[in-house]
Amino acid sequence: MEVGGGDLQRLRQLNSLACLRALRGAAPLTVAELSKKTGLSRASAVEVVADLRERGWVAEVPPAQGAMGRPARRYRFRFDAGHVLGVDIGVHKVLAAITDLNGEVVASGRTSVSPDVPRRERLAAVDRATAACLSMAGLTPRDIWAVTVGTVGVVNRKGRVTTVHSIPDWAGVDLTAHFKASFDAPVLVANDSKLAALAEQRMGVARDVRDLVYLHVGRRPGAALILDGRLHHGFGGGAGEVGLLEAVRWLRMGEHLEGLPSFADAPPDQVAGLVFGAARNGDPEAVEAVERYAGDLAVGAAAMVLTVDPELVVLGGGFSRSGDVLLEPVRRALESLCLRMPELRLSALGENCVVLGAACMAIDEVNALLLSADDPLERARLYD
Repeated sequence: MEVGGGDLQRLRQLNSLACLRALRGAAPLTVAELSKKTGLSRASAVEVVADLRERGWVAEVPPAQGAMGRPARRYRFRFDAGHVLGVDIGVHKVLAAITDLNGEVVASGRTSVSPDVPRRERLAAVDRATAACLSMAGLTPRDIWAVTVGTVGVVNRKGRVTTVHSIPDWAGVDLTAHFKASFDAPVLVANDSKLAALAEQRMGVARDVRDLVYLHVGRRPGAALILDGRLHHGFGGGAGEVGLLEAVRWLRMGEHLEGLPSFADAPPDQVAGLVFGAARNGDPEAVEAVERYAGDLAVGAAAMVLTVDPELVVLGGGFSRSGDVLLEPVRRALESLCLRMPELRLSALGENCVVLGAACMAIDEVNALLLSADDPLERARLYD
């Protein structure tokens, strides 16, 4: 049967895709191993590897030291062939990070902002942080293959913030449109707690956990769900937003820590740390304040635990830095409300959890484009 030019081009694309799939999630492979994994003939595998090496997607791995004889050549996927951008837009700061396709950070930038700055100034701070990242990495916006932006508030499927209590003038901002103006790449936008949960599952204390509740603890906590190994957004992006219910008391629970007379003169963004420190030293008033905060946190957490029965609850966010003081009060309060107490762990990712989760989601988008059967190589710029 005669094969037309278009059919031949498509066959080459599919062969290249098969090899990339095999190399993307594996240790370095020889041509023989690649041929076995993909079902291609050895000759076809050799041809595809040569083409992918020329295009910069595959690299040869040097033979192990001390190897006897002439070892077979091995090849790996080049994670540095592309880069993604993750951004965390918070109340007091903007973080940005550029990673390779394996999630390794190659550059990062941070800009401080005031909670009450107007939208235009906050977006300008976002632009400064991303520009600093690009400059540090020696890249341009055209070198970024996908962008994910994390923000406080509820985010709809179009990347617009629909509800937010902690930043004035932020509801209604269209972050997808803002980043699309600078980047010719897919742009995704998600709630910050959801991205933090994703980071914990991929590279934190919840690796390989299929069902978990993530608590983003701070002055106004947030929460997120991983169900059956996947981040759960909900139909309108509001999954996990139990804190919006007045009955849960999350909107005002920070007042337990901020209302102590002993720290009335301290800056608002430092009070919680001072109270946790005092509780750590056994101050009865501070210990009681932490207990009240933990009790309110446990009410919303229990609602989620009783709904999805997770394997694990992760305590992350800014207050998790005081987990040595907060973890046990939360455990006691949560245990009294749950039918089955899940395991409770502290995050180890610190304030980088959101920006790392954003990078993970951006890499997922690149993988979806790369490994899609719908003209994947063209969409992934292999044939630019």
